Amino acid sequence: MSENIVWHQHLVSHKDRCEQKNQKPCVLWFTGLSGSGKSTVANAVETLLYENGNHSYLLDGDNVRHGLNKDLTFNDSDRVENIRRIGEVAKLFTDSGLIVLSAFISPFKADRQQVRDLFEKGQFIEVFVDTPLEICEQRDPKGLYKKARSGEIKNFTGLDSPYEKPEKADIHLKTDGKTIEALAQEVINYLRHGAFIK
Repeated sequence: MSENIVWHQHLVSHKDRCEQKNQKPCVLWFTGLSGSGKSTVANAVETLLYENGNHSYLLDGDNVRHGLNKDLTFNDSDRVENIRRIGEVAKLFTDSGLIVLSAFISPFKADRQQVRDLFEKGQFIEVFVDTPLEICEQRDPKGLYKKARSGEIKNFTGLDSPYEKPEKADIHLKTDGKTIEALAQEVINYLRHGAFIK
């Protein structure tokens, strides 16, 4: 980083923004295999937050790769950079007082830890959307598993590229046999219990 770059101090503080929104900002970091339901659950959580009068923003993996990260591929080093950038964006959004929902496979433990380290203790909430590989592959909503099995896609997480499961996720959503609504409510209950929202 250049020595000529100095962090600009805002007249409106982080505390001011939080008080205005009447909530405690955080990042809900949804991680899981492709097809696990990360984006679906995150969307349902954001809907409940909106209905509760909370201020949030959902960062979705595919959407971000259309713009901010469109220069990145899916090899391991670019996946690391993808998550690093998202972590920095999420940090800025939480500084604004928002509850940030981030739905990314983020397969590597070290990358998720690196993002966690950007935040104050308790502000980064890892949400493991735990859906077995066979169910994700049966769903295959974008046809990606089929393409990966046929060799059209290389370095596909869960098949020929590893997914490192969270060992101690803050919220562990075991999706089997549960509705999207029930899973979303588990996240809302966690936020209420932690006084992030009322």
